[in-house]
Amino acid sequence: MRFRWFSVLAAGVILASLAAPASRAQYGAGKNWPSYRGDLAGTGYSRLKQINTNNVSNLTQVWTYQLHGSSELTPIVVNSVMYMIAGRNIVAVDADNGKTTWSYQVVHDQPSTRSVAYWPGDKKDPPRIIFTTYGKKIIELNASTGKPVPTFGDDGILTLKVGYDAAPTIYKNIMYIGANTGALPVGPPGDPRALDVKTGKLLWVFHTVPLPGHVGNNTWLNGSWKDRSSTNVWSVYFGVNPKTNTVFFPVSGPPPNYYGGGRPGDNLFGNSLVAVNAKTGKLKWYFQTIHHDLWDQDMSAGPAYFNIKRHGKTVPVVVAINKSAVMFILNRKTGKPVFGYKERPVLKGDVPGEWYSPTQPFPLKPPQLARNSYNSSDLVTAAETTPQHAAACQALEKKFGGFYPSGPYTGWMFHKEGAPVKSNIQFPGGTGGANWGGPAVDPKDGYVFVHTHDNALIGWIEKRQPGKYYGRGTEGSTQPYDRGSVLGPGPYFSFATRATNAEGKPVGQWPCQKPPWGKLIAVNANTGEIAWSDVAGITKGLPKDKQDTGNGSSAGPMATAGGLVFDGATTDGIFRAYDSKTGKLLWVTTLGANGNDPMTYEGKDGKQYVAISAGTMVHVFALP
Repeated sequence: MRFRWFSVLAAGVILASLAAPASRAQYGAGKNWPSYRGDLAGTGYSRLKQINTNNVSNLTQVWTYQLHGSSELTPIVVNSVMYMIAGRNIVAVDADNGKTTWSYQVVHDQPSTRSVAYWPGDKKDPPRIIFTTYGKKIIELNASTGKPVPTFGDDGILTLKVGYDAAPTIYKNIMYIGANTGALPVGPPGDPRALDVKTGKLLWVFHTVPLPGHVGNNTWLNGSWKDRSSTNVWSVYFGVNPKTNTVFFPVSGPPPNYYGGGRPGDNLFGNSLVAVNAKTGKLKWYFQTIHHDLWDQDMSAGPAYFNIKRHGKTVPVVVAINKSAVMFILNRKTGKPVFGYKERPVLKGDVPGEWYSPTQPFPLKPPQLARNSYNSSDLVTAAETTPQHAAACQALEKKFGGFYPSGPYTGWMFHKEGAPVKSNIQFPGGTGGANWGGPAVDPKDGYVFVHTHDNALIGWIEKRQPGKYYGRGTEGSTQPYDRGSVLGPGPYFSFATRATNAEGKPVGQWPCQKPPWGKLIAVNANTGEIAWSDVAGITKGLPKDKQDTGNGSSAGPMATAGGLVFDGATTDGIFRAYDSKTGKLLWVTTLGANGNDPMTYEGKDGKQYVAISAGTMVHVFALP
C-alpha cells in the first residue's frame, strides 16, 4: 500500500517551556523583512505599498554594497538595520544608506552565502543574528554589537555533525535547520532538526528515511532504509504556522540521483512536503510529489501557505512545488490536494536491477509550469536563433543517437558497452523547472508567482564500476565520453551548446529546444488556473528581433501590496517589475549579473526600499 497522506492527532509530551513571546500568524512582511522570504508563511510578500503600479517606473538606485565575492544572498532588515553576508564577514549596515554599523569576520571558515536569521530576544537576552558556515557550524552574534553570544554553544559557536548551508528558520525560541549531505546513498542522515535558540541544545530530529515501526519504513524495500544518507532537507527556508504549531519541511529526492536499484520502493519521505508538530517533531501529515525519484527532482523550494476562496468558503492551503515545476495546492490541515490529483502511468526504462514506480502523481490543477516532454519537431531551428546554433544542436542530437520517447518522469535507458549511443532526454532536467528561490504569493488575491525555466538533461545509464554509486557526475562510468562542445558532466549532459556568432565569437550557452526557455507565471490558487505568464528574460547574443526567448536561474520573485511582482531570476542581469494582476511589464533596470530573491522594507526615513543581490553587489532602490 502506498502512503500518500497521513494525519495524526497532535499528541505527545511538549518540550520544556521555551519562554518567548508567541508569534502571530500574519501573511507578508511589514516595515521589516526579518527572514529569507519575509515571513514564517514563506510568501515572499510585503504589505508595503508606497511603491506601486502608478509610480514604480520612477524607481531609481540609491545605494549599493560590495559583497567581496559571488553570492546567493537575500539580506534581512530589522528596525532599519540590514544584516547580510559579505565574503567572510557578517555585516550590519544602515538600511537607509548602506553605511556599515558593525562587521564580524569568520576565521578559518566560510559563512553560507544565502542569508542570516534574526531572533528578536526576550526579557533576559538581547536580539541575535544567526548564521551557518560551510564548516558545519552555527554562529550567534549580538544583533547590536556583532559580538559572539557566549551562552550559545562554545562561546557563540556550535559545531554540527551534519552541516546546513542556509540560515535557520526561527519560531519562538526554536531554530529549525536542514542538512547538506551531498548525493551519497550511504553516510550521514539528511534529517531536519530543531535546536534551542539560546543554547544550541538539540530538541528533536525528524527522520526523513523512516526507521522500523515508523510511517513509511515499508516503502524502502529489502532493508534499503539502513544507513541511508541524504533524502535531505536542503531548502533555504521552511514554513511555520504559529496558529497550529506546525512546521513544513520540503524533502529532497533520495540518492543516487539517477539510479534507484539499491533502494526499491516509493522511498518516503523523499520528494515530500512533510508537516510536523513544531515543538515535538511529531508527524501530522505528508504528501509525496514523486515516487522513487530517478531524476534529481528535489523539493528544493520551501512551501508557502495562505488562504484561498473556493465554493464560497475560506480554505487554508500550502503550496508545494518541486524541480519538475509541478505545483500541488494542498489543504494545510490534511495535506490533501485541493483540486485533486491522479496517479498517471509513466514510461519505464530498461536498466537491469532498477525498480520503477508504475505511476506518478499529477495535480488536476494547475497544469505543469514547465516543459515536460520532447520530440524531434521541438529541436530549435535557424529561424528561432541562428544558423550556427541550430547546426550545433542538430549535430548534438545526431551525436547522441537521437532520443528515446520522452514524457514526464521517463525512466533512463541502459547503454551497453560497445553499443551505439542512444539517449534519454529529461524535461525539466538539471537545474530546470523551478528551484530553491521558491514562489511568491499575494495572499489578498490568492495569486502564486513562479519563475520557471526549461533546461533539459540528456544521457543514459551504464554498467557501474564495483564500489561506485554512480549518482551525480561521472563516478562509476565505465565509458568516458568525449563531450566536445556539450556542456555538463557525462554521461549526463545539458541539452544545450556553446553558441557562436557568424564570426565564430562565443556569445553564450543556449538550449537546443525551441524557445521560450523561461517564464514568470501567475497561478490563481482560488481556481487552479494560469492567470497570466510572461516570457521573462532575453538572450543578448541573438539578433535583436529574436532575443525575447525567456530564461531563468534558480532564484524566485517577490510580491507586494502595491500590486507588483519583482523578478530578478533571469540570466540576462535585468531586474523587472510587473503588474501582479495583469503581468504587464512596468519597470526594468540592469544589475550586471544574475539576481537572487529580492526583498523590500521601510527605512527610518519612512521610505520604502527594494533590495536585491546580484553577483558581488547588493543593489538598493527607492522612489526619488
